[in-house]
Parts: sequence; C-alpha cells; structure tokens
Amino acid sequence: MSVNFQVNGKAVSANAEPDTPLLWVIRDELGMTGTKFGCGMALCGACTVHLDGQPVRSCQTPLSAVAGKKVATVESLGVDNKHPLQMAWIKHDVPQCGYCQSGQLMSAAALLSSNRNPSDADIDAAMSGNICRCGTYPRIKAAIKDAAIMMRKA
Repeated sequence: MSVNFQVNGKAVSANAEPDTPLLWVIRDELGMTGTKFGCGMALCGACTVHLDGQPVRSCQTPLSAVAGKKVATVESLGVDNKHPLQMAWIKHDVPQCGYCQSGQLMSAAALLSSNRNPSDADIDAAMSGNICRCGTYPRIKAAIKDAAIMMRKA
C-alpha cells in the first residue's frame, strides 16, 4: 500500500503496510534517523514527531494515520543549530548520552509553538512524557525557558 503525506514540508510516498509504525517508515524507508526508537510502547518519548503540529509517538502511530497529513521530525528544526531550541540546548549542555534528545526537542518545539512564555508547570506538563535516563531535566527546563525568550525576541 502506498501512503502519501508530507515530511518536513516535502511530499513523500511510503510503501508499507497500513499498520506499520510511522517510526520505521521515517527511519527505514525515508532514511531519516534523527527520530529514535526507545521503548516501542509510547512511554519514553524518544520517537516524538509532530503530526499536523501536534506531538505524537511515532512508534505507536500507524502509517495509515498520516495519509494526507504533515509530519515534522527533529530534522525540521534545521541542521545548522540555529533554531532557538538547538542554541539553548547547546548553551545549557543538555545532552548527555543524547539518545532522548530528538524527542525532547520535538516536545519542546510543540510547547513553544503554542506558548512562547511557558511557566514551570507548562513545561513540566508538556515534557512529562519524555524520559531522560541521564537526568538532565533541570537543564532541559532552563533551555526551554531560554529558547522561549529568544523566540519572543525574534
């Protein structure tokens, strides 16, 4: 079966079974490896992407659910580290092992797309489904706050 949708603004056609997790289409068929496999049960957040602007867990989102829709992966933030979230992540030394970071960034990007001045409670709620085994949560929160400031100034 062929499913047509957009990834990072580019029209794509994926040939896979309708129940194939979007994660595997993104990684294996489209060759975009920024989105990570973590738990496979939508519990850790490592596979977070945006579907029509909303964060979803791609490990549990079937290909059939994205037909005609827009998907954004961590690569949509850019490869030059110029996105405010990327700059703030670097400034605050957020990544340790780095494995969860694509999901963390995509959850933070979804938050900041709708709330450019998030409170600590807003950040906690938006990021609650993302697990960082290295425990960099204070740095993640600080980076989100800095990115929000940069985005408000832009």
